[in-house]
Amino acid sequence: MTGRVLNFGCRLNTVEGEVIRGHLAAAGADTIVVNTCAVTAEAERQARQAIRRLRRENPEARIVVTGCAAQIRPESWAAMAEVDRVVGNQEKLEPATWASDGPRVAVADIMDARETAGHLVTEFAGRARAFVQVQQGCDHRCTFCIIPFGRGPSRSVPIGEIVRQVRALVEAGYREVVLTGVDITAYGADLPGRPSLGQMARRLLSLVPDLPRLRLSSLDPVEIDDDLWRLIAEEPRLMPHLHLSVQAGDDLILKRMKRRHLRADVIRVAERARRLRPDIAFGADLIAGFPTETEAMAANTRALVEEAGLTFLHVFPFSAREGTPAARMPQLAASLIRERAARLRDLGARAARAFYAGRVGREADLLAERDTGEGHTEHFAPARLIAGRILPGAIGRVRIAAANDDGLLAEAV
Repeated sequence: MTGRVLNFGCRLNTVEGEVIRGHLAAAGADTIVVNTCAVTAEAERQARQAIRRLRRENPEARIVVTGCAAQIRPESWAAMAEVDRVVGNQEKLEPATWASDGPRVAVADIMDARETAGHLVTEFAGRARAFVQVQQGCDHRCTFCIIPFGRGPSRSVPIGEIVRQVRALVEAGYREVVLTGVDITAYGADLPGRPSLGQMARRLLSLVPDLPRLRLSSLDPVEIDDDLWRLIAEEPRLMPHLHLSVQAGDDLILKRMKRRHLRADVIRVAERARRLRPDIAFGADLIAGFPTETEAMAANTRALVEEAGLTFLHVFPFSAREGTPAARMPQLAASLIRERAARLRDLGARAARAFYAGRVGREADLLAERDTGEGHTEHFAPARLIAGRILPGAIGRVRIAAANDDGLLAEAV
């Protein structure tokens, strides 16, 4: 067995998983690493289930647990008989962690972290798009979110380091790069001159002219800066797809979540973006069944999907995280949370189908991600070639011939 990494959760874990993979290879470490997520109780349950399965299938393997869940509650993971070692989110990125055994639990106080070290990753196993970490941590305290305690304070990667990484990825053949982090609209506040996310992206695109496609991970609706608005309007290499961290469509729930926007802000952002780029598409994170949510409040969230024109929904049933203010609020019944999540997901499926149907007969640029011709268009709509061929990792012009519940059916032009 060679070293392997099993990632749960966000794109940032995907980036860090590749860093770990590189360290394992350099150290010749014969280790299975489980890189956990703490966003929901379900994410932790799945990680524990995977650890037990891995132990059954690999009785002699060395199993190390890391990631946000391990950072927040290391003792609970160390208590698992299947686990040999637990390491924190800072420690997992250090080569020395994987070059020797070290202590069974190696988890430092993440709140002491002040820098984000650059890690050059030029290969993402099995992926046609690459991810570049530009920011780490979060200074906000949304009442439902435990992640700041797993990631620490907000800290940014200097622009020069980001440019170096993206250049290396383009030279390695990647045609699309996603800028990722915990709270990327907070980018730059801790750097000299306080460059904004938009300023960094503009500089990046200027200095790496051979990069065809740039995407951004989840954005806070009220923290889109003026430079980013200009890029949305003027830069075709910035893809016409924004994923917004919305969470709810009712103002009282948003206030109880301690979010920094109201529902009108989401509508205003969507309207402004469409004025600047009429064909833009939106994804959104939404939480169903937040404590104290009434049926009228839930209806406000569903109404926002149509009012703001949100297409690709990531729906999370509310999951109380120990240590957060929301966990101490009056909770809804689990059955009601599941029902509201199902209604939101159904609404999202209808919105996606309508978007797919509206693309039929048009042309698009498809990034092929598999030998089967499956990939994503510039709007991040899933698409599959039914005629012609585009090599995996390449971008080709296609005509949308049809659509179904799963996405678009395309023919190479």
